Amino acid sequence: MHRKHRLIPIVFVIALLGMLATSAWGGAKEIKARMAERLPVITELKHQGLVGENSVGLLEFVGAAKEKADVVEAENKDRKVVYQAIAKKTGTTPELVGQRRAKQIADNAGSGEWLKDESGQWKQKN
Repeated sequence: MHRKHRLIPIVFVIALLGMLATSAWGGAKEIKARMAERLPVITELKHQGLVGENSVGLLEFVGAAKEKADVVEAENKDRKVVYQAIAKKTGTTPELVGQRRAKQIADNAGSGEWLKDESGQWKQKN
């Protein structure tokens, strides 16, 4: 996977959490640290084809193997908190924030990464 593709998710999260940290919303530093700590594991799971990104901005297992399920669950929990905070700040819904983030993730995904479209079909990015 290209180095650029690895940095895009963390840069996005840092920018979002930086924006949120200036508000009254608490916990941004902790979430940022947890997400940064999990990123190498998530990147490896994606590289192995075990985990992909779905159409609502969350991680999902591509097949039956559930390796590192605790990491995936924790990442999705933090993403939901971030999406909720952004939605509140921007006057939209967490679902819409997640869908928009999913499109960004798909656009920046590396070759071979798995993406699940809105119809529920997994596709590997070329």
